[in-house]
Amino acid sequence: MKIEVKNSQDRIDKYLASNTLYSRELINKMLKDGYILVNNNIVKSSYKVKENDIIEIKDGYIKENNIVASNIPIDVVYEDKYLMVINKPSGLVVHPGNGNYDNTLVNGLMYYTNNLSDIGEKERPGIVHRLDKDTSGLMLVAKDNLTHELLADDFKKHSIHREYIALVDGVIEVNKGTIDAPIKRDKDNFLKMKVASGGKRAITHFIVLKRYKHNTLLRLNLETGRTHQIRVHLAYIGYPIYNDPIYNKKDSTEFGQFLHSEYLEFIHPITKEKLNFQIDLPKYFKDYLDTLDE
Repeated sequence: MKIEVKNSQDRIDKYLASNTLYSRELINKMLKDGYILVNNNIVKSSYKVKENDIIEIKDGYIKENNIVASNIPIDVVYEDKYLMVINKPSGLVVHPGNGNYDNTLVNGLMYYTNNLSDIGEKERPGIVHRLDKDTSGLMLVAKDNLTHELLADDFKKHSIHREYIALVDGVIEVNKGTIDAPIKRDKDNFLKMKVASGGKRAITHFIVLKRYKHNTLLRLNLETGRTHQIRVHLAYIGYPIYNDPIYNKKDSTEFGQFLHSEYLEFIHPITKEKLNFQIDLPKYFKDYLDTLDE
C-alpha cells in the first residue's frame, strides 16, 4: 500500500494512525522492522512527514508461527468475533517456552480457532496478558490485531479491572490494606522477582474475606501488572500464598499457589459495551477451604 502525503507535518506514526486502520503501537513496530518506507527510505517514528512524501507499507508483517495446534480443552466463558474470555485451569502454562512447546494454552487456542492476533511475540498468538502456570481463572484473548492493540493499551492505562482470590499462610489482623513496593528481577534466582529499590512501582490492594485458624482468605486487585506481583507482595509482608512453590518456604503440592483470577471487568474495545465476568474457584481450592472450615 502506498500513501501520498497531503498537507501534514505530523510525526509519521501519528499520521499513519490517523489515516490507516493500524494502531500507533503497531506502526512503530513496523517502522522499526523496516516494513514502512518513506520515499524508499527507512525512517524513525519521530520523522515528520512532508507534502508529496510517498509512504509505502509493505505486506507480510504477519510473523511465521510454527507452534503446533493441540486438542487441549478450552473453557470459554465468552466469545465474539473480536475476543474471548477464558477460564484457565491451574497447572496450564499460557504460552510455549522453556522446552514446553506442545501442552500450553496457546496450543489449545490454535486448535480451537484460526482467528488469533499475531502482532505479539510469535509464540504468543492471541495473548494480551498472562497468568502464571498455577494461577487459575479469567483471561482475555484477542482474535484480531486491532483488538489486541486496543486491549494492550487498556492494560497499560489500567482501565481493565481484575480481582483475585488468594489463600495465604498466617492470620492477617487488619481488614484491608495496600502494598506499595517496587518489584524487580531477583539476580540470584532468575525464576523469582523481589521487592527492591530500583524496581518498577507495584501497588496491590487487599480485603480480608475470611480468617481461619492459620490462614486468611483475601480478595485482591492490582493498580499495576508486574510479574508475580501478588505472590511477591504477599510474601514480602509475611503472608505468602498457601502452597506457592516459589515464594512460600513450606513444601507445596502439584496444584501450586492458591491464587485465582475471579473477576474481570472492561469496556469492549470495539463495541464499547461494558462487560464483566465472574468465575468460581477451582474444585481443589474450594475443597481445601472446606477442610479449613471443618
